[in-house]
Amino acid sequence: MNAAGTIVAAFGRHYEIELADGRIATGYPKGKKSLLAVGDEVQLSPDGQIMAHGERRSLLYRSDAYRQKLIAANATQLLLVVATDPSFSDMLLSRALVAAEHQGLTHTIVLNKCDLVAALPAARKLLAPYIALGCRVVELSAKFDPSPLLPLLAGESSVLVGQSGMGKSTLTNALVPGAAAPTRELSTALDSGKHTTTYARRYKLPNDTCPGGTLIDSPGLQEFGLKHLTAQEIEFGFAEFRPFLGQCRFRDCQHDAEPGCAIKQALAEGIIHPRRLDHFRQFISEQ
Repeated sequence: MNAAGTIVAAFGRHYEIELADGRIATGYPKGKKSLLAVGDEVQLSPDGQIMAHGERRSLLYRSDAYRQKLIAANATQLLLVVATDPSFSDMLLSRALVAAEHQGLTHTIVLNKCDLVAALPAARKLLAPYIALGCRVVELSAKFDPSPLLPLLAGESSVLVGQSGMGKSTLTNALVPGAAAPTRELSTALDSGKHTTTYARRYKLPNDTCPGGTLIDSPGLQEFGLKHLTAQEIEFGFAEFRPFLGQCRFRDCQHDAEPGCAIKQALAEGIIHPRRLDHFRQFISEQ
C-alpha cells in the first residue's frame, strides 16, 4: 500500500520524504527525469518509488533556454535574502519577484548583516525602488537576532532565495534550533559567497515562535532565468506597471521606442523607476 508524505529534501533524483506518521523515508521517481521539488506532496510505494505527486498550489522555479530548475513546491511566501556584504544584484531581485508574482506568492526582502553598519547606506539605496513599490523589507542580522522576521513566518510555508553568501543558511540555523545548515566564509577576492547549501531542505519552525510555519532553505544562485514566462506574464509581474497596462497606443507595445507608451509616460512622471524599466526590457529581450 502506498504511503502519503511530503518531500523535505532533494538530492538529484533521490528525495527524503516525511511520512504522515513523522518517519523519514527515501524515495526516487519512476522515470529517468525528475520533476519533483521540496514541498511536493507525494505517494510512495513500499519499495521507495514515488508514484505520483499531489496537485500543486504553487511551484517556484527558474529556467533558461536549456533547462529548468525547481526551487520549491506549495510555498506560500518568498523570502528574498540580500545582505550589506557581499553586494547583491537588484536585477536578480526583480527576476525573483516576477516569478513570485506569477505563482501568487507573498514576498518579503530580508536585508541581512545589518550589524555591518558602514555598508548599510549602499544596500538601502539599492533597495529604495522596491521600498517605493511597497515591497516589505525586514532588516536584521541573522547572526545576532532573527526575531524581526518571526511575525511573518507563522502559518506560512516560506522559501529562502538569494545569491550565495547572503546568509540564508545562517538565518535558517537561527530560526530552526538543530538545523545545522552548513555555512562558509565569504570569498573576498570575488565579493561573493561560496556555495555551501547544495540542495534544498524543508524545516518545521518551532511552534513557540512560528506555529504552523515551515522554512525551505535553497542553494545560493547567481541567475534566475524567466524563460518559462510569456512577455505578458513578465509584464504583469511588475506590479507598478499594472495600472497602465492596456493604455499604450499599440496593443503589443514593448515599452521601448514606441510612441504613445503609457509606461514611458509613467516613467517620465516619476511613477516608475528607470532601473525597473531597464530590468523589464532586459527580461523581454531574453524571451
